[in-house]
Amino acid sequence: MTSSPVSRVVYNGKRNSSPRSPPSSSEIFTPAHEENVRFIYEAWQGVERDLRSQMSGSERGLVEEYVEKVPNPSLKTFKPIDLSDLKRRNTQDAKKS
Repeated sequence: MTSSPVSRVVYNGKRNSSPRSPPSSSEIFTPAHEENVRFIYEAWQGVERDLRSQMSGSERGLVEEYVEKVPNPSLKTFKPIDLSDLKRRNTQDAKKS
């Protein structure tokens, strides 16, 4: 597997002009929302499983990593963010306040 020099998230949706309020801890999720989350989770688990089996050499070509042919030079110093760690730190900071 080749390591990607550039990773980025692309959002093509419209930006809402009104600010969103932070989600409350008592937020209620609809059955449709839970079904969507479950579908995405299970699909991603399948991708990870395929990637592991491809890396172990048992199967070939199930998962393909996107690598830019010409990386953007201004992103050379880009450092990925561990979102789980960031959320954990923000939660701890909120508890201290």
